[in-house]
Amino acid sequence: MAKKKGEKREIIRLVCTEDGMTYYVTSKNKQNTPDRLEAKKFNPRLRKVTLFREKK
Repeated sequence: MAKKKGEKREIIRLVCTEDGMTYYVTSKNKQNTPDRLEAKKFNPRLRKVTLFREKK
């Protein structure tokens, strides 16, 4: 899917900080959140909630 002119949302990948292999795909608004996104999500490989950080 091509980006439209002036589109502010960007598709990002959130990678687990504990195993580094599991990831979630989401989008964010670059203007409102210029820094890296962090979220606590469920990791099915470890079977627990872990911290996921945005990978550039």
